[in-house]
Amino acid sequence: MTDSVPTLAADLTSALTATTPGSRASGSTGPSAARTDGPARVVIDLDLPGATISRHLYGHFAEHLGRCIYGGFYVGEDSEIPNTRGIRDDVVEALRALHIPNLRWPGGCFADDYHWRDGIGPREDRPRMVNSHWGDIVEDNSFGTHEFMDLVELLGTEAYVNGNVGSGTVAEMSDWIEYLTRADDSPMASLRRENGRDEPWTVPFFGIGNEAWGCGGNMRAEDYAALARQYATYVRDHGGNRVTRIAAGANVDDYAWTEALMRAATNLERRDGAAGPYQAISLHYYTMTGPWEDKGDATDFSDEEWYLTLSRAARAEELVARHATVMDHYDPHKKVGLVFDEWGTWWNVEPGTNPGFLYQQNTVRDALVAGIHFDGFHRHADRLLMANIAQTVNVLQAMILTDPESGALVLTPTYHVFAMNAAHQDARALAAHVLLPEEVTEVDGRPLPRVSASASLREEEDAALVSLSNLDASAPRTLVLDLRGREVTGHEATVLTGASTAAHNTPEQPDAVAPAPLTDVREHERGLEITLPPHSFATVRLQLGE
Repeated sequence: MTDSVPTLAADLTSALTATTPGSRASGSTGPSAARTDGPARVVIDLDLPGATISRHLYGHFAEHLGRCIYGGFYVGEDSEIPNTRGIRDDVVEALRALHIPNLRWPGGCFADDYHWRDGIGPREDRPRMVNSHWGDIVEDNSFGTHEFMDLVELLGTEAYVNGNVGSGTVAEMSDWIEYLTRADDSPMASLRRENGRDEPWTVPFFGIGNEAWGCGGNMRAEDYAALARQYATYVRDHGGNRVTRIAAGANVDDYAWTEALMRAATNLERRDGAAGPYQAISLHYYTMTGPWEDKGDATDFSDEEWYLTLSRAARAEELVARHATVMDHYDPHKKVGLVFDEWGTWWNVEPGTNPGFLYQQNTVRDALVAGIHFDGFHRHADRLLMANIAQTVNVLQAMILTDPESGALVLTPTYHVFAMNAAHQDARALAAHVLLPEEVTEVDGRPLPRVSASASLREEEDAALVSLSNLDASAPRTLVLDLRGREVTGHEATVLTGASTAAHNTPEQPDAVAPAPLTDVREHERGLEITLPPHSFATVRLQLGE
């Protein structure tokens, strides 16, 4: 994927290979557990908060792919499904309940085929285009810039717009940010007004292409880095709008790509002191059990595949740690953020559906994949600026599934993990040390403890949230929350699980996997003792004394 020589990247990351299973340093490479002779414990120092967990780590992704936009978010104003200017009301209501912090659009691979001017003006006059990446279908551009920004405002979220480097031009990208964010009578601001929008929008995040190593142009790292500097220079801050420019970063473990981007990012300093010309780089990694041609089934899997999936989900944190190590060499003060803007499970499509639409069911297994990712994200909150699950509606590890026949909306198990974890947003991370009485076994070449955990503190509310995953497919787990440094005056626990590891929600059974009170919680001399059902995710909200 790149001709770069990865010597420095390899040297910088090699030390992480030797991370011990009990380590909890900032270089943590995945869920870990130390051995104990006593009961299973999660030790949390409630009086030692660390980095702030940005709410943007709970970001989302909406690509023109399958039924994510059309039939998912957008049904058109003439639809019998209740909508506001064509945008589904029930989808908006469900996502607002998650406190969705940002939404990435229009791609993905689609972004580098998308020419924004085709999606503005009267819908009946908009040209059609071929979506060559996803299903090779023709779409009519009825959902464009104005519709997306309307969706952003209905959701009460922030826009992450991804520009076109692969088939676009510098001028095209420069004009788009002007169209979106400029307030005066400039040419693009005037064009926006002609199309019905007087005031500019706020766009805090802008992507400089997508997957430039692949569908975004099949570029070499150094060639793309030069283009990223050029394009980012023309994504200007207009008026009061301040843009975080995000360069298209590495695929999985291509540390040489990250090194090339970091060299290009830190060779030039902007006058305001921020790293320039782009302020973040991205990372993409998907969890699957098989090769690209046969990724595994979403609902029919063995216990062996269960553990393999969870181990590969845990690899996401290893990737964050190693890319961050390369970044630290060039940027020790962390001016450049890491954006994990595509993550999640990728399974074979559901039988009978279009292979290019990437529609898959969502089970308890997917929920625990999300829990593992978030635990890792919390541990690396000092470098991670944002993360975006792929994708929000009807595609890959979706929050929401909509039935094309009845129009019914289903909330997935992954949706519920986001909801249960919402209080981590903008809280301060707390180290959660897992101690287990058994030896940690390796799965797919890395240690996989059967418990994953993270925690955070909301100082202004004197409250903490602990997230716990019992990764054992068949056995319950009793553990002690060893709570230190602050008095705990109250607690409330919630659990998410199903009848099996493959349990999932459907229009006929929408609550087969849904949050419920966790009642198996007892006072303990060290804090609380909790019994988690097998294959479960749980959160415990702690009320703290002074």
